[in-house]
Amino acid sequence: MSTINITNARANLYQLVSDVNVGFNPITIVNNKGKNAVLISEDEWKNIEETLFLSSIPGYVDNINDIRKNEDWNSAKEYKNDEEW
Repeated sequence: MSTINITNARANLYQLVSDVNVGFNPITIVNNKGKNAVLISEDEWKNIEETLFLSSIPGYVDNINDIRKNEDWNSAKEYKNDEEW
């Protein structure tokens, strides 16, 4: 994760926003009061929110882990976009 001080972040905000959207690499913005911030893309934030939501469903993560361990993946078929259901 890159780090930049708040003065330089302010001066280069447009470029920083562009960088996090292209590379999906968060940037830590450091200030002199000891309270830092992290700049991430909107897409990354939405992914984090979705993960937090799904993880908050009771038993959801355990069910996914059980399926991973117990499913016979050798007989699984690859999904194809043009496949008829």
